Amino acid sequence: MKNIFRVIVILSIIFIVTGSCKKYADDYKTFLDNHEVTYPGLATGVGYRPGNLRAVLVWHPSPDPSIKNYVITWNNGKDSLTLDATSHSPADSVKVSIPGLKEYVYSFRIVAHDNSGGTSVGQDLNNVRVYGPVYQSTLLNRGYNIANPYMVRPDGSVDLNFIQPDSGNVSTSIEYNTNTGGLNTATLLPKNNAINLPDFKFGTVVKYQSAYVPASNAADVFTTLEKATFPTIRFIAVCDKSLFRENPLPGDAGIYDSNTTVRKLWDGSVGPQGYPDVFHSDGSHGMPHAITFDMGKVYKKLTSVEETGRSCCNNPDQFEVWGIADITGAETSLSPRDSGWPAEMTAKGWTLLKDIRRTDDGQNAQKFDFDTVPSVRYIRVRIKHVTTNDSNYSNISEFTFWNEKVD
Repeated sequence: MKNIFRVIVILSIIFIVTGSCKKYADDYKTFLDNHEVTYPGLATGVGYRPGNLRAVLVWHPSPDPSIKNYVITWNNGKDSLTLDATSHSPADSVKVSIPGLKEYVYSFRIVAHDNSGGTSVGQDLNNVRVYGPVYQSTLLNRGYNIANPYMVRPDGSVDLNFIQPDSGNVSTSIEYNTNTGGLNTATLLPKNNAINLPDFKFGTVVKYQSAYVPASNAADVFTTLEKATFPTIRFIAVCDKSLFRENPLPGDAGIYDSNTTVRKLWDGSVGPQGYPDVFHSDGSHGMPHAITFDMGKVYKKLTSVEETGRSCCNNPDQFEVWGIADITGAETSLSPRDSGWPAEMTAKGWTLLKDIRRTDDGQNAQKFDFDTVPSVRYIRVRIKHVTTNDSNYSNISEFTFWNEKVD
């Protein structure tokens, strides 16, 4: 009887279990409304491009033709953006800009929605970096070559010389004035350390500003907060001696003989010369005495003079260089020996460019920068003393003048 009871119990259990399983298999369909669950296909190649207070998300669309749109969420789902699905070709690229972000690191979730209301399982994009004013404040304009910031070419164009840029530099914009009066912009690439300005107007300011990207695939380019000023570009050239002419004024010293004229001062000789290849004053005007000549054109910015003495004697070691643009009515009535001569020169419109004192024997070439740089065409030199203490004679081999090109 015990065995029969056991068999009945076992059969009862099998019947109950079998009946229960069959009931579950039938009941699950009620939860799915008698439909199978399908999920929209996933996008591929999901990535991003960092931007300026924004992020650009990129991916290849799912080939699932049922996908209607993509919903992107961030800030733990508090913010979202919906993008319509316009392509289902994996060869295409989808790009969507997420604007209005802060300079921070974000996580995004992309969920595809199909026409039936179905949603994909979702794809997460983490550690998305967004840049902004903090990053921009760290950027510096590209450095220029301090030792050799620029070079003026023989054709009058200018090379600006820079050093290697910082990482992330994509360009440096050069803003300058042209010879025709316009404003031009040239672009220096990071692979180059120099840029040529073919039409730069000398005497004007050059501004430059560098641009950077925080990553090679960045969506935006950042510039430095301010433009920088390039060092002043000066084109210092020798004045054209072929234009020089004698132009004696009343009271000027004469010459020793016909071989030692004032023209000797610009004959192109190099180094101290001997008689008769020098200017040699006469002996009847005493000391101080003056000589005057015409440089043949007006120089707007005369900068310096180089004086070379005779190879032996009577070399000026104290002399003044005066200049004026228009000599009309500029003659003086007083002798250069008169103490009132400098005041009369000033009253007549002359400018004292330099009061020069040499402490050597006066022979070798010495260059002197002018204290003032007005427009000058005519030069008057007042020789006050010579190294031999002679009271009458002065000898000079050569004068060379420099000017700064300003137009």
